[in-house]
Amino acid sequence: MFNKLALTTFCGLFAVSVLAQEELVKFGNFDSWITRSVKESLLVGGKTQTLYEIGPKGTFDGARAYTNQGGSPWGNSNIYAKVAGVVKTNVSVFPDAHGSGQCAKLYTHLVSCKAIGVVNISALASGSIFLGNIIEPITGTSNPMSKMSLGIPFTKRPKAVKFDYKFYSPGGERIRETGFSKRQKVSGKDMGQVICLLQKRWEDADGNIHALRVGTMHNYFSQNTSDWKEAQTFTIHYGDITGESYFQNSMKLMSGVNGFYALNSKGKNVPIQEEGWADADETPTHIILKFDSSHGGAYVGTIGNTLWLDNVKLVY
Repeated sequence: MFNKLALTTFCGLFAVSVLAQEELVKFGNFDSWITRSVKESLLVGGKTQTLYEIGPKGTFDGARAYTNQGGSPWGNSNIYAKVAGVVKTNVSVFPDAHGSGQCAKLYTHLVSCKAIGVVNISALASGSIFLGNIIEPITGTSNPMSKMSLGIPFTKRPKAVKFDYKFYSPGGERIRETGFSKRQKVSGKDMGQVICLLQKRWEDADGNIHALRVGTMHNYFSQNTSDWKEAQTFTIHYGDITGESYFQNSMKLMSGVNGFYALNSKGKNVPIQEEGWADADETPTHIILKFDSSHGGAYVGTIGNTLWLDNVKLVY
């Protein structure tokens, strides 16, 4: 009787231990940031802007293209652009206070470019943080996704992504504004989002990156939260989920120039061609984890949308 009780207790404790296994994504508590000061060209105002990067506390020379520092896996939508010799920045990710530490604040806003005091370009930019990096300096405005290398090497099989969050949307007009075309109204409600994809990737002789989808998680943030939602857990689904009741269009396979990009072995950022669904027990080679203050693609969103994030973990 005693042995049976002891075994039952041990098994119960072991199960709790397994369920409680969590792994903080490196620098995912957002308590340390790198700052870099970038002086914009006189042609567009000549202001000095502070850009924030997720990593060990410190500074980075603003006159150079940024590369991830201190082993940080995080990139974000704060960018240093140099187009035809003109330097301009975007800042849509900031550190903010949360409890006794800090969090990441992702913000959707308009970036205006003034030449000789006159506003001649205005584009919508949403806040985004992701595992990967930005390819700087940005040299053009076409196809923004091609300037981001998404995903890092990863061979584990987490059950879920867990994090604290707070979301606010002013509920205004949802627009598309690229800076080179007339502002357009976009139907539907703007929402924040989180995407987690596990992929099994390989590269062919021509440098093309192919992938099978191993695991999928996607969630929209649609409701304003007056307080923080602490330790929220979002399940990762494995294998082909197209026949499941929770499957939605945002979870479909992505490929081509409108999908995600990654650096190949030749140093070129190329589209990730997802070619099918992996078996549910497959081991991934890479993980994509991305948070956005607005959804719907580049230059689309509602001005003022804000997503706060903290304590990003993987659950096993």
